[in-house]
Formats: sequence, C-alpha cells, structure tokens
Amino acid sequence: MKNFFRRLIPVIIAIALIFAVVYFVFYPEYQERFEYSEEYADLMNYFKLGDLTEVAIILQDEMIPEKARIWDDVYYFDLETVHKYFNPRFYVDERESLILYSLPDFTVRTSIGTKSITTKDGEINRPYQVSRIEGDKLYLAADFVKDYTNFSYDAFKDPGRMQVYNEWGEVRMARISRDTHVRFLGGIKSDVLYDISADSRVMVLDEMETWAKVKTTNGFIGYVELRRLGERYNERQVPVTSYQEPEFISNTRDFKISLGWHYIGGPAGNDTIWDVTRNTQGLNVISPTWFFLDDDEGNFTSFASNAYVKAAHEMGLEVWALVENMTNNVDMFELLGSTSKRAYLIENLVEAALSFGIDGINVDFEELRPNTGVHFIQFIRELSIPLREHGIVLSVDNYVPYSFNDFYNRPEQGVFADYVIIMGYDEHFRGSENAGSVASINYVEHGIRRTVEQVPAHKVINGVPFYTRIWETSGGTVGVWQTVGMAVANEWVASRGLTPVWDEETCQYYAEYTDSTGVHYQVWLECAESLRVRTNVMANYEIGGIAFWQLGQETPDVWEVVLEYLGEDG
Repeated sequence: MKNFFRRLIPVIIAIALIFAVVYFVFYPEYQERFEYSEEYADLMNYFKLGDLTEVAIILQDEMIPEKARIWDDVYYFDLETVHKYFNPRFYVDERESLILYSLPDFTVRTSIGTKSITTKDGEINRPYQVSRIEGDKLYLAADFVKDYTNFSYDAFKDPGRMQVYNEWGEVRMARISRDTHVRFLGGIKSDVLYDISADSRVMVLDEMETWAKVKTTNGFIGYVELRRLGERYNERQVPVTSYQEPEFISNTRDFKISLGWHYIGGPAGNDTIWDVTRNTQGLNVISPTWFFLDDDEGNFTSFASNAYVKAAHEMGLEVWALVENMTNNVDMFELLGSTSKRAYLIENLVEAALSFGIDGINVDFEELRPNTGVHFIQFIRELSIPLREHGIVLSVDNYVPYSFNDFYNRPEQGVFADYVIIMGYDEHFRGSENAGSVASINYVEHGIRRTVEQVPAHKVINGVPFYTRIWETSGGTVGVWQTVGMAVANEWVASRGLTPVWDEETCQYYAEYTDSTGVHYQVWLECAESLRVRTNVMANYEIGGIAFWQLGQETPDVWEVVLEYLGEDG
C-alpha cells in the first residue's frame, strides 16, 4: 500500500502542475471576460464638473451641458440657463443694475447682488442673495426663479447635482431585487457609478437584452442588469402644487375688430376725421397717429384732441391712439434699454390716454435693431400693466413674420398685449430690387399663418393696404414712380387706356405699359376683389379682425367687402 501511494505522488504533482498551468494561462482571460469590475468612475468627470462649486443639472431624464452653481449652500442658475430651459421672462437692466419680472399687475424688481425684492405687497428680504455676478455671468438663485416658474428640484452633494423637473407625467418604475451596481455603460466591465441596495426604486428609461438604462432617485443615470430589476410598474409623477400660473386678463372685444389708421400729420389733421370716415361701413376702431417720440429720454409730441375723441365716440368708434418712432431720429436701444426711461414714457402715455378718454394705445415701433428686441418686449410688458388696470386696449404693430424679425417676440406679445396686428403689406417697397405687389395673397397668408402659430388667433388682426405702388423700370433700374391710393391708381390706369388683367399668383389686377421713351411701368392694383380674397383667408384662420392703412385712400366699394367679412360673426 505504501508503494502504491508512493507511486501516486508523482501523478498528483503532475495534475497539480497541470492545474497550475491552466490557472495561470486561462484564469486571467476568464477574469477579463467574466468577472465584474469593481473600478469606480471618477464622478467629477462623470458629471463634467470643473470644481466643487459647479453642480450638474439633470433636467427630466437627461443631464444637460449647462451647470448650476452652489455658493453658501444656495443653488444658482446663470441667466442663459434660466432663459433657455425655465423662463425667458426675467429681464436684466445692466445699466441700472436691476432684474425685473413682469406679472399681469406688477413688475417685480431686485437690485443685482442684494437680498431685497420689491413686490406688489412691498419689499421682501430673502435669507439669501437673490442674484450675483461671477466672472462675466449673472446668476439667479434657483429659489427666486422657482417663485415665478413651474419647476421643482432636489439637490445632492458629493458631487453636486440637481434633479430638476418642469414636466410631469407617467413613468416606468422598478425596484432593485438585490444589492448591485449602477454602471456607466451596460457591461460588467464598465465603471461603477453608484452602489444601489435592494428594494431601492429606479426609473426605467430603456431595456436592452440583458441590461436596463435607469435613473436613481438621487440623480445617477446608468445601467443595471435586467435580472436585478423586480416587477415594473407605472407611476404618475406628482407635479408642483405650490406654483400658480398668473392669469393675464385681456381687453379683447367680443366682436371682430375693424380698425382704420388715420394719418394726422399735425393738429389740423384731427379735423379730417369726418372726411376719412364719411364713406366707411363696418369701421369700429379708429387709430389716429397722435404720439411721435421726440428723443431718447421718452418725450413725445402729442396731437391728441378731446374733440376728436368725442366725435369718434359719437360715431360709435373706439379710439386707439398710435405712438410711433419714425418721425424723429430716436435711438430706441437707448430709450427702451433704460428702465427709468421706459417708466417715464409709459407714465406719460397712460396719463394722456386717461386725460383724453382714449380707448386704446397702438404701439408702432419699426426698424428696431435685433439687440433692442429684449428691451422692446419688456416695454410692452410694462406698458400692459397700467393699461390693463384702466381697461385700455394695448395693440402692437408687427411686420410679417420672418426669422430676421423674430426678436419682436410675437409669442410674448400675445401674452401681454390685447391685439397683435400684422402689417400685411410692403412685400415690395421703395428700395426693393424688383417690382412687385404690395401684398400678394401668398405673402398675406404667410403672415397670418406664422402669426397664429405664435399668438392666439382671436388676438390677431391683419392689416391690409389701401395703397399701391406704380413701378418704373428704366435702363435696367427698378424704382417706385409713385405710391398712390386706390382711386389715383385706377385713374392712372384709365388715363393710359390700359385694361388690367387678373393675376392668379398675387390675386390682384395687374397692368403694365411702356412709354415712348422706353420706360416700363407696372402696377398691382388694390381693389374690392383683392380685398375679398384676403378676407376669405382671414376668415379661414378665424383671427380677431382687420386693419386698414390708411383711411382716405380707399374706394367706397371696399366697405361692402368689409361688411361681408364682419358678418362672419353673425
């Protein structure tokens, strides 16, 4: 027996050597392929944080590239982040070091770098700095933003991150069945983000063959093995209940607006009200060009007249006085970019409206530069507050919408103003490279369609021209020979023995001729027929009314078309 065991020893040693060789040869490969990695991710790198003051933002179920900040245990968003993701209504006046937020009945303000906020109820001191400037950025405290914005957040540290929600719905949830890792990617070799214990809840974002993409309740988005997820169930998220959306009560009318602009030009122009309204039918608003901005300080010249208002009211017309910026050389960026100057202008406009019994203010600020847009819309917000309080209509004139004039911010006008008026003309204007219609039907339809995409249809008024342009082409150069009203254009055509032809592309009558010197003339006529095509489009979009530039340039037959259009409301 001893000999047997003695003979067995070499065999055992050989087997052990074989196992040792197999182990050292194949185990590293086995370990590489089948053993779970215990390497932990660098969380500062995962959350893309540059320092300990930076805070990652998980908005809904995605980590956005922008970062919040934490100072003195207070969380802050930079202004660009606030505007992009949460609320574009916060306005900054850098010159006067103010942050403003306009509500339907008051504009909240706070001086940059302070804890004080001025509200309708008086001054409130917060236990934190409401705003601060760090480097070249302005930051707003998240809790301050949340007072005026519908969102919620939960904050976590080590490293800093915020889970933010501004939409709530039904989500897919599951519980972890046993302790496991949340990994950066779906694979056992991926770095560990977070150790998650059994019975923890996770949101299931996606399921693959063996892994699931999940989000933990403390803001980690990563992957766990499917076999570690328990039964899935749907859960309805609980939205914020502490925030109430402000109610903007509009001074809109329960009838279609039929507005005629009345060019005054001076005090004596008020006496022409009887002439320009003599043949009108269906007109219910008249807008005299009364207020002309004089300078960058907010002063304006006024041609307002009590007698005019009395006469208009006796005719059954509301008076929406127009304020404009084109008569004098006014730096609108300088004027509108100053909170104190805006306040001065608004105070005087409201005082004039109340003094003369004016029913509405029509704002016609044209040729603004893009950098003035943010100040223009703040002016509209602030002007709307006292006008709303006194029941005075606020209407705003706008170009036909294109991307290059989006800075007029029609969606925000649609919130604060009572009516947004499209100046649906000047498709071709003095200085255009080519001769063409003042308002072809495609141009008109484009303006209405784009505007009602941004503004409630019942607040939209489409302006139509009572004028046209007679074009001349000489030596290859195109220019405007004359800008004339309907009757003058008809006389011009008749005096030359021309027979206008209906142009289906523009839905207008068109005439042309070449004189003995070789000068070529073209005209696209405005008339009752072209107006009817436009009012049909307007009726299809169910907008709030029609406006005419300008009274006195029309032929009497257009008013029959206006009556037909207004009859859409019964």
